Amino acid sequence: MKVLLVGGGGREHALALMILRSTIEPQIYVASPHVNPGLRRIADISRGRLFKVNVNDGQEVLKIAEKTSPDLIIIGPEEPQFAGVVDTLCEKGFTVFGATARLAEIEKNKVFARKLMWKYDIPGRLWFKAFKNIAEALEFAEVAGDVVIKPARQAGGKGVKVLADVEAYLTQEKKVAKKLSIMKIHKEVISKYRDIDYAVLIEQRVEGVEYTIMTITDGKTLLALPLVQDHPHAFEMDLGPETGGMGSISGPGLILPFITKEEFHESLEIVRKSLEALQNEVGDTYRGALAGQMMLTPILGPTLIEFYSRFGDPEIANILPVIESDFLEILDRAATGRLAGTKLKVKEDVATVVKVIAPAGYPQNKSIAQGHPISIDEQRIREIGCIPLYASLEEVNGELVTLGSRAIETVCWGSTHEEASRRAELAVNAVKSLDGWPLFHRSDIGSAQHLCSRIMLAERVRITYTYRRKKGLAHVYNPFDTLSILRQIKSR
Repeated sequence: MKVLLVGGGGREHALALMILRSTIEPQIYVASPHVNPGLRRIADISRGRLFKVNVNDGQEVLKIAEKTSPDLIIIGPEEPQFAGVVDTLCEKGFTVFGATARLAEIEKNKVFARKLMWKYDIPGRLWFKAFKNIAEALEFAEVAGDVVIKPARQAGGKGVKVLADVEAYLTQEKKVAKKLSIMKIHKEVISKYRDIDYAVLIEQRVEGVEYTIMTITDGKTLLALPLVQDHPHAFEMDLGPETGGMGSISGPGLILPFITKEEFHESLEIVRKSLEALQNEVGDTYRGALAGQMMLTPILGPTLIEFYSRFGDPEIANILPVIESDFLEILDRAATGRLAGTKLKVKEDVATVVKVIAPAGYPQNKSIAQGHPISIDEQRIREIGCIPLYASLEEVNGELVTLGSRAIETVCWGSTHEEASRRAELAVNAVKSLDGWPLFHRSDIGSAQHLCSRIMLAERVRITYTYRRKKGLAHVYNPFDTLSILRQIKSR
């Protein structure tokens, strides 16, 4: 079976390894924005080939598809979906696992996603205000209390600012911070895109425990993968700027230690209802991956933070050591509308930890994080019991050189998260900088202390939201209701 995999990061390397295991004996071709050494190796092993192309250009990807005649095309990243690459390929008769541009709007346009949830009365939805005009966003934010300020467009986690209005003596400082956040969103994010109407999204702020539920669908059947918790902040104990993800944990089994089976099924139901609403709204059939970035909150319980129209990175890497099903067969069934009756088999007694290694400068100054040679002792990483994944790096004149983003992902497993985390720490030491440029990772991911804090927080949250539900208090108020009054008072 010929497979064309579109994308060139750690997510695609993980997907390629799972596809390579298939009993269908795939011949794997890759369309990548750079020559990822791991993907090139898999292409060679499977008698395929890696092509360096602009993966966001539908015509360029189409040329590769016409050249290789794949039986199945798998789209990895979100931007090719946003750009309509799936539409271009489907129009030419290719079988594609990936969301069309209209379906991918659920990730690209956060305002669209929020409106969809309210229109179809989907649980787990947050109050929000969206702004096309920066001046109006600034005016609103000045009198808003606890809010989250986001770019209205998906931008790889950039620009998100969480502001809690708790300490009264810092009110003026928080007003300044809100203003600076909105201006930064406009300058660094929204000014680069012209494919959505809105600029800024201001949401009700919620606290709790985050987790991701990834699913595979053919538009009718929804197959859930094991829950994963991503760690987006750059530094230990969830400090620092948000990144595309510095690591993730999963297992044992389908759920996480701090999420109940009931919460898992409730989260899956939110995604299922959203899928039905989305297909009804745009008229396309969804054949691909759909994920919900969730948070267990004291106000609502399982709460939708945002959607992904693809597998998460690094979240999908957590599935690599535990999946026992033929993953290629599942993807093919989804792409051809035959997912009904498909079962997902995973190892129930294995916990996984993924840790990302990135060059200093990431994520705020990627230009200085580029061009640094590193070495990877793959044999040592495998001896430890882990799998190395190549992400944002390229082989240049025999050297591995960073491209400015997350360079390497180490996928480790064990009977507990703590055991897997210890292995990951050993694996991280097998990656070295050759020019002295600092590399960094998060040592706390999967640690007993970090996991314990998640369990304790989830239990406190659970007590609160179950009490609110018993008393009928869910969604009884809009935290933005008073803002019109405050605005009037301010104008006097």
